Amino acid sequence: MERPVIRVKDLYKIYTIGTNKVRALNGVDFSIHKGEFCCIVGTSGSGKSTLLNMMAGLEKPTKGEIIIAGEHIEKKSESQLVNFRQAHVGFIFQSYNLMQNLTAIENVAMPLTFQGVGKKEREARAVKMLKLVGLSKYMKHRPGQMSGGQQQRVGIARALVVNPEIVFADEPTGNLDSNTTMEVLHLIQKIVHEQQQTMIMVTHDNHLASYGDRIIHISDGKILKIEDKRAEREAAAAVASEEQAAEPVPEAETAPEPAKEAEPFTITVPEYDPAKSGVPAEMAGGPKKKKN
Repeated sequence: MERPVIRVKDLYKIYTIGTNKVRALNGVDFSIHKGEFCCIVGTSGSGKSTLLNMMAGLEKPTKGEIIIAGEHIEKKSESQLVNFRQAHVGFIFQSYNLMQNLTAIENVAMPLTFQGVGKKEREARAVKMLKLVGLSKYMKHRPGQMSGGQQQRVGIARALVVNPEIVFADEPTGNLDSNTTMEVLHLIQKIVHEQQQTMIMVTHDNHLASYGDRIIHISDGKILKIEDKRAEREAAAAVASEEQAAEPVPEAETAPEPAKEAEPFTITVPEYDPAKSGVPAEMAGGPKKKKN
């Protein structure tokens, strides 16, 4: 099997508050493969955001390993982490985090400037990503001229423009209404599957998490269960295919034989013979005998 793009081993994060120790993460283990849409779901204070920050290299673990793209990021220095994120990671934020004085193209192209990409290529790649997220008509618009859903699409394009191995999304639909939430979620799902992009999304909403390929349920810093939705969908599709193949093929219908015409129903009446009828001849209208 292909090596996981993310491997988390025995991960702990312990905060000391006064004399108390709070275990934000309490021995977490899981792996994620390339092209998976993974959702980490849990209530406020469950440890999901801490876990995301650990994988993104924004916080150091107290104990444990985080292996991303074959590299142990828990061992890297801050400057090494900055370089690692620029090369391997994209971010989608709940509050969009767009530069208000820049156009959509300029916002999307921004991460490429840190990689030393030339202006012409930056703009070409930004245009390509904006088309991918359905914003061809809004490339010259600034954030204040766009809806929340459109701004989040710009945020998605910005995360993808560096061609990252992993995209981290922290409650990416938290500021959107229900209809726009579903539009953005379906867009993320489409991009993940069509572009073979690995996406890690944190959410408190179980319904939104159900759209993921892998769902990690976390509570009190521990993983309660991991659901493999992609395997379930593939198994269900395979069963449906087998059932369809097993259905008997209906035989070709043959034309019914033409009905035979009914023979005419006839009654043959014998010639009347009074002598055989037992009826007196005179009653039957025959010749009368003379009396002596």
